[in-house]
Amino acid sequence: MRLSVAAIVGCFGLISAALAESPAKDAPRSLRVMVFNVWELSLQKLRASNAEGRGADPQVCKAAEIVQIVRPDVLVINEIDYAPAEEAVRLLRDKYLAVGQREAKALTHFEHVFTAPVNTGEPTAFDLDNDGKTGGPGDAYGFGKYPGQYGMALLSRYPIDAASARTFQKLLWRDMPGNLMPDGSEGKPAFYSSEEATALRLSSKSHWDVPVRVDEKTVVHVLMSHPTPPVFDGPEDWNGRRNFDEIRLWADYIGGDEGRAAYIVDDAGRRGGLARDALFVITGDQNSDPKRGDHPYGKPAISQLLDHPRVRDCMPRSKGGELDNSKDPQRRYPADATLRTSNFGRIDYLLPCREIECGEAAVFWPGAEEKHRELISEPNPASDHRAIWGELILGR
Repeated sequence: MRLSVAAIVGCFGLISAALAESPAKDAPRSLRVMVFNVWELSLQKLRASNAEGRGADPQVCKAAEIVQIVRPDVLVINEIDYAPAEEAVRLLRDKYLAVGQREAKALTHFEHVFTAPVNTGEPTAFDLDNDGKTGGPGDAYGFGKYPGQYGMALLSRYPIDAASARTFQKLLWRDMPGNLMPDGSEGKPAFYSSEEATALRLSSKSHWDVPVRVDEKTVVHVLMSHPTPPVFDGPEDWNGRRNFDEIRLWADYIGGDEGRAAYIVDDAGRRGGLARDALFVITGDQNSDPKRGDHPYGKPAISQLLDHPRVRDCMPRSKGGELDNSKDPQRRYPADATLRTSNFGRIDYLLPCREIECGEAAVFWPGAEEKHRELISEPNPASDHRAIWGELILGR
């Protein structure tokens, strides 16, 4: 079951009551998952405190309030700094989410967190962006001004099996068969030198498979990533090619084909993809819209997941995204604007496996006259992305 657009419109006015935390005993087991790219969620912002020790950054306070309104069981965050000892994610949890924002109730059930190193800002010895200099943000394994920028984090009310989690930060791009890396081979542009092509990693941040144990018999693998945006390059399309292959990694990983996933090796040396009977949900800002942009590789990059036989699309929607669609024909979203998750289009996703049903799902995008509009408006909007959430029905 999916919410209609009309139902979503009403949900913002009654959202605190509608999003109950304790389902009835005879209701199907469910998992509320939220995906939120919070713009440049840096340690500097997270460390800001008032005299009482509460988090004081106005943007982060708005983002925390949105999370408190939705009240997810599992929260996936993009663009949070990676820091040793899980400092950033713990600051977000303890100083912002665990403290009630305005009329919203504090969230104190995120007892379990997961974060790990990412490629952004990690320096290489190369001039990867060919600007004649080394050491800049475009010369890192993933674009970033400092190590750990634009990282990821998972917060969960249910236990995380960290020992079984898999990360793919260091998987080499060249190891993907049929990759699109512009290394001059097989007719591709000669943008990277042979030395660079040998060292380049596939993931611009990282790809993570984090198992969440919902109960004794149910584990859901939360697959997290944040591919590079397919822009900010030249005719060689190095970012566009990387975005396509970063999204392809998950398509290969969940494919259930040992041959297709044979090249995938995680950072602990374990080879292969996800087990065929494993439950999963693919999450994150994929930086790929199914209807907008060029499709030089035959199809939109995100279609590798949207059209995958193992994937279900929860299709979170909002009326606000439609109402705010540009009146300028050149900038107007060319498809169903209720699916937009940013001003550009639909780029944030919640994609469970076919064995999981989709319940209610929405994009947090209040219309101009709706309650909570101020959380996404100037000054200090929560983010340049809209949070999305969905109820995943796991059965009884």
